[in-house]
Amino acid sequence: MLIRQATVADIPNILNLIAEVVPAMIASGNLQWDNNYPNATVFTNDIEQNQLWVAEVNHQIAGVSAITTDQDAEYAEVGWDISEPAIVTHRLAVSPRFRGLGIAAALLQEAEKEAIRRNIKTLRIDTNIKNLATQKLFPKLGYVLAGEIGLGFRPGLRFYCYEKRL
Repeated sequence: MLIRQATVADIPNILNLIAEVVPAMIASGNLQWDNNYPNATVFTNDIEQNQLWVAEVNHQIAGVSAITTDQDAEYAEVGWDISEPAIVTHRLAVSPRFRGLGIAAALLQEAEKEAIRRNIKTLRIDTNIKNLATQKLFPKLGYVLAGEIGLGFRPGLRFYCYEKRL
């Protein structure tokens, strides 16, 4: 497995991965993503900001993750000081064809490497309350559940917030 920063040339393959992931999410009751989000504009913006990473397996994009410092204002609802610098993982996805290979964990470990590189001591992530896979994965990697929030840009949905201190 190779973890690397994404390029604009990767966008068609990333969108194909998202097209595989979204129906599986919806089928499990997780309505966090749909046919409108995330999209090419979002991923292009991530790439322009040097904050999008992909995981390749056999030269195929098997996973994607935005490793950012972007904290939603709603994170304060779980008691987090959102003025504190944090590495925040967004848009984490793994192709159903590559599940079980540790790809999500590898992308989250890349976020940890970025935190260390930038001397940031806090990692944060949120996930839809219907995403049972991430709720199992995050604690295994040392993330602690901080609470539940709603996000203004995804009305009607609820999200669990997790944090890891280095």
